[in-house]
Amino acid sequence: NIIEIVKDKIKVEELIDKVKSPNCGAVSVFIGTTRNTFQDLQVVTLYYEAYESMAVKAIEAICAKIRNKWPMIENIAVSHRLGEVGVTETSVVIAISSPHRAESLAAVNFGIEELKATVPIWKKEIYKDDVQGKWKENKECAWHINEQLDSVKSGVPPTGLNES
Repeated sequence: NIIEIVKDKIKVEELIDKVKSPNCGAVSVFIGTTRNTFQDLQVVTLYYEAYESMAVKAIEAICAKIRNKWPMIENIAVSHRLGEVGVTETSVVIAISSPHRAESLAAVNFGIEELKATVPIWKKEIYKDDVQGKWKENKECAWHINEQLDSVKSGVPPTGLNES
């Protein structure tokens, strides 16, 4: 597995080349980029932070799950950028090779969903009219879901980084 947490631009083509194999007829890739809007706000840039050692461990666990679910997978590369990521720039790449497309396509989808749900990487959106920006809470993350469950049990509303 190739796992990168980087501060510079992600080299997408290099990652794809690293997962290619003569045994594989498919390389499936997810490329996450910064879009220019969130609801009615104009996004200027994103800023990512991570608990890096834990992020790497969480991504390693995702790779293990992928290999368990799809044993035909040959190579996996995951790269996530930290720091400032401008509009249209790449923030995350998952590239997976397999002999046939069905496995790699399913594995890439699984990989990004698991990454968003379990990896301790946070983003701050910087808006045109609000240079302070807002840290965004990932509604799919396990700790957010656990907080919601605890809230239901206790009757106390959960608190979040961003109530939007």
